[in-house]
Amino acid sequence: MVSGTPLPVRVLTDADHGGRWTSLTAGGREWLWHRDEPRRGAVRPGDPFADAGGLEECVPTVRGLPDHGDAWSRRWRRAGQEDVVECPDFRLTRRIRERENAVVADYTLAAEPGYRFVWAAHALLALSEAARIGAVGPAVTRLYPDEGDRWTAGVWPAVDGVPLDRLGPDDGSAVGAVVLTPRVAVHDGADTLHLSVEADGQPVAVALWRNLGGFPQDAPYRSIGVEPMLGRVFDRAAADDGDTAVVPPTGEVAWRLTVTATRRP
Repeated sequence: MVSGTPLPVRVLTDADHGGRWTSLTAGGREWLWHRDEPRRGAVRPGDPFADAGGLEECVPTVRGLPDHGDAWSRRWRRAGQEDVVECPDFRLTRRIRERENAVVADYTLAAEPGYRFVWAAHALLALSEAARIGAVGPAVTRLYPDEGDRWTAGVWPAVDGVPLDRLGPDDGSAVGAVVLTPRVAVHDGADTLHLSVEADGQPVAVALWRNLGGFPQDAPYRSIGVEPMLGRVFDRAAADDGDTAVVPPTGEVAWRLTVTATRRP
């Protein structure tokens, strides 16, 4: 990991459109990537995912059904200092605070005990081809080479010859991966974005979407996702025991996402 001067981090969200994070800035830099997607403003629960960039709250799954989960397509409501979304099987509460030089987001999911779910902070980042991802290793990594549920296990940073820590040059490939680590750092020039997730008693990881112009097939574009998550798979329906979060007898699961940024001289 590269050290540097801490920068104040600021975030903007849109409760009317899935609680989506629309801006994440530090030191004058906008970290979130955006894409013109006219479907995004009119989506309804059950619609196919509309990829407009930003950071989407994906829960209770990423792949599978509902596509990218059930929360991103619903209107959230403001309750005091919290944002709340009601879904058929659960209620998700989020409180985002800017504390010194960090953005801290605290989440609570309430559901029937035994409910299994995956959550991902589906952050699509505006990064150059020279950007690199740093993770404390060696970390077990699951590589998803296509849109299916089958994955190949390896060790960070390269699995099956794919250098997952490198984000260019664009080569027409698109892969997903899940790194079994609670934190990563995204280095791009002098700037570094640090992301970490904490959840007592629940599996945590960081998902990657490394799309170097390979997806979708009919009109490919470049997009890079770095996604702290609860769980260790993209699709909860394909998860083995231990690969999803599970609601305990208390009926609630709590976790925290922390985002910081630094800059080298």
